[in-house]
Amino acid sequence: MNNIKDRFSIKDLENLTGIKAHTIRIWEKRYNLLEPKRTETNIRYYDLASFQKLLNVSYLNNNGYKISKIATIASDKIPALVKEIAAESNTDNHAINAFKLSMLNFDQSLFYKTYKSLLSEKTFEEIFYNIFIPLLTEIGLLWQTDTITPAHEHFISQLIRQKILINTEKLQENQNYNSDKTFVLYLPDNEIHDIGLTYINHEVIRHGFRSIYLGQSIPIESLLDLKNYYNNIVFISYFTIKPEKENLSDYFQKFSDLILTSLDTEFWVLGSMLSYIDKDKLPKQVKAFNSIKSFTNTLEN
Repeated sequence: MNNIKDRFSIKDLENLTGIKAHTIRIWEKRYNLLEPKRTETNIRYYDLASFQKLLNVSYLNNNGYKISKIATIASDKIPALVKEIAAESNTDNHAINAFKLSMLNFDQSLFYKTYKSLLSEKTFEEIFYNIFIPLLTEIGLLWQTDTITPAHEHFISQLIRQKILINTEKLQENQNYNSDKTFVLYLPDNEIHDIGLTYINHEVIRHGFRSIYLGQSIPIESLLDLKNYYNNIVFISYFTIKPEKENLSDYFQKFSDLILTSLDTEFWVLGSMLSYIDKDKLPKQVKAFNSIKSFTNTLEN
């Protein structure tokens, strides 16, 4: 059974582009910018070509072109004009749109081409903060609203993860430690969302620290062994969906009782699940971060 989504409702287009459904209807009726198709049961839908055109129309509109003017441009000329403007302005929004198209079409070539173009102007770190983080945030919302399938999310996530790993390996080839502090990175039981932690590993290494990356679904008890090998340890984890909000307090308490038994051990944690706790009531030696950027700033201080 084909699980790839290639038909979009007007609500899907609103979620994907940020353009209100009411505005899309006006552009469609008044300027004939889109031509919805119909199913055999007469239900309106839009295909991938319509989505791509809407992204391009929105991009031109945001760059000073009036809708009435865009409507006079031949459809096959619009992508070239968008590409020309993007080359001059090098806007992040255009890159995010290109990555969205890559995701929806399962187009690896477009992903690599867009990434290579960005890399000629930005560092990898700038790409991650300015492009990948906003993109991943949007993808999370699109998945929650059933605008995209899990296949789309996994496709783009894997490509982003690949770029993080490649750039991390480059750093590891010539790494010199500038501190005796050791960072141990892991995800709690049944937590599999690892892109955030994978990038944090990149930043730890980039700042000259020893990093031990354990990966997904690690029980707290398994971390005890690390204390037999290293002093001055900072454990780092990223809570995206686990532990559940009702178990967070117990998790932190257990971690404190088992792991934080000496003053030279800390626990740094990030992730969306932290919105369910009172950060001021966390155990001693536990530090919560609101973002990867705030974490990185701490490494630099």
